[in-house]
Amino acid sequence: MGGMRTWALLCTLAWTTMAHDLSHALPRMVFTAQNFLASLTPEQRAQAVFAVEDEERFFWHYIPTPDIASTFGRPRKGLPLKQMSAHQKALAAALLSAGLSQQGYIKATTIMSLEDILRIMENDTKGRRDPEQYFFSIFGEPSEKSAWAYRIEGHHVSLHFTAANGHVVGNPSFFGSNPAEVREGPRKGLRILGAEEDKARALLEALTPAQRKTCIVAEKAYPDILTEHSRKAALAGQPSGLQASQMNAAQRKLLDVLLAEYVDNLPGELAEQRRGRMREAGDRVWFAWAGETQKGGPHYYRIQSPTFLVEYDNTQNNANHIHTVWRDFEDDFGVDLLAAHYHTAPPGHGHDHPAAAAVTPAE
Repeated sequence: MGGMRTWALLCTLAWTTMAHDLSHALPRMVFTAQNFLASLTPEQRAQAVFAVEDEERFFWHYIPTPDIASTFGRPRKGLPLKQMSAHQKALAAALLSAGLSQQGYIKATTIMSLEDILRIMENDTKGRRDPEQYFFSIFGEPSEKSAWAYRIEGHHVSLHFTAANGHVVGNPSFFGSNPAEVREGPRKGLRILGAEEDKARALLEALTPAQRKTCIVAEKAYPDILTEHSRKAALAGQPSGLQASQMNAAQRKLLDVLLAEYVDNLPGELAEQRRGRMREAGDRVWFAWAGETQKGGPHYYRIQSPTFLVEYDNTQNNANHIHTVWRDFEDDFGVDLLAAHYHTAPPGHGHDHPAAAAVTPAE
């Protein structure tokens, strides 16, 4: 508990120092990443740093850290908070805040804190639930021009940022919440991802019976987001559900409000990139629902366009366990960004660069 309180305080201080204009995220990412790396011992640096072309950059998951080893036969890599000193945790908190808006930062740190609630609920004495089992990994050398990336990940948080040539992207990004609603104890009533559910329900309830029939694509909710932890987001078949072109102005506004909940987790130009995807899509956006429509029952929804996908499910633990993700079909893990970087690199550093082969992940 003491470690989590320290981390929470450091997170608050980090956000306070970063709360000014966040329109230019990359310089802050570079600054905070460099400071974080400079604080590490050689042994810690060996854990935290990878080459930008390393396949590790494409590995991600949102299950608890001890489960990674049993599921995949390998540990979760990177440097965890629990192996950092107090000042290193402060610098890690600054790096986390550099890639998120205030809204996203609050979500991320609150989700981390839910591990303490799960530890009590599950009488965990073996360390499966640990609010300091969140891992920081940096790929390449942070700068405003070179190609590099970083990942912050643990149970129900998986954030990926990739930079090259003065540009940065923040896909994919995953947030989950267990419990979705804290139902007992001093934090009773907390719903850190409540807006993701409530805004979707507002849209569903605004639909006519005919529209709702089109929108609901399955009577039973899927057990998880369909793309799970895939390296390249893909859904089989054509988009299904209710297309935005079939919505009236008020309904379309509700769809935009729901999407904004995901867009606004990122700062400045990263959020604007997502809004650009929305503008590009126009009416080529589909809202699909699966499962029960009454609050409290297992349910799932997705918002799909030709370039981006939002998925949400709340089915586990008696429909009190949320998963959410934003995926970009073209630029998850900065695939397009890095491909352009190596294409324009000087001779000897273009397509024959060792990282060029790693920028397009396998299906």
